[in-house]
Amino acid sequence: MAAQKIAFITGGSRGIGRDIALNLAQKGTDILLTYNSNKTEAEATVAAIQSLGRKAVALQLNTADTSGFDAFFEQAGAALTSTFGADRFDFLINNAGTSLTAPVAETTEAQFDEMMNIHLKGVYFLTQKALGHIRDGGRIVNISSAVSRQSFSGVSAYAIMKGAIDVYTRYLALELGPRGISANVVAPGAIFGGGAMEDSPEIRSFVAGITSLGRVGFPDDIGGVVAFLCSEDAKWINGQRIEVTGGVNL
Repeated sequence: MAAQKIAFITGGSRGIGRDIALNLAQKGTDILLTYNSNKTEAEATVAAIQSLGRKAVALQLNTADTSGFDAFFEQAGAALTSTFGADRFDFLINNAGTSLTAPVAETTEAQFDEMMNIHLKGVYFLTQKALGHIRDGGRIVNISSAVSRQSFSGVSAYAIMKGAIDVYTRYLALELGPRGISANVVAPGAIFGGGAMEDSPEIRSFVAGITSLGRVGFPDDIGGVVAFLCSEDAKWINGQRIEVTGGVNL
């Protein structure tokens, strides 16, 4: 009998991460998710997953602080055993993140470092630490952004880090191939609802105006794509960047 599938999702308590968790749960996957500060929100997401008949646990993690990763994986290992009766997970979804809007001329070194720690250094070394906990034949899905392909004023520091994640993912796909682990990128456009990005009627109107499908994106536009990449239907997709924007600036 095949082992029960388990997904580890960073930033899985809200927005895109929550929708990813619920989509995977609906397809029969148990969920280990992290949250940064809002425990109540995380517990509500765990309850929603459990209502779908799947097991779930939420652990606190600041993905920008690499010094806490060893202790976190000790905690995660204990949670895998106690909650899921397992010692490995199958899917790693690097989703946690924040946004920054600042033109090049005004971006501070502190802001740049924050974007690097959250979106690049944290992802790089969390994945490195996770390699001993992911089953052979597993999947890694990194969440990037449409701005790694297209340029919009004010998001240079954020976009640079997401572009680096696109490259990192290709190297993961290459180096983890011998273990049967695939790695792919999902690059959403502007997503409204439950996220950290700035939200206003003016921004929504602008985004809808440059999107061929004529509307903005929401978290439930993304979760199903990630769940697909973790399915058997996607077993031969590797090292790819899938842009999920509704057709922005085509």
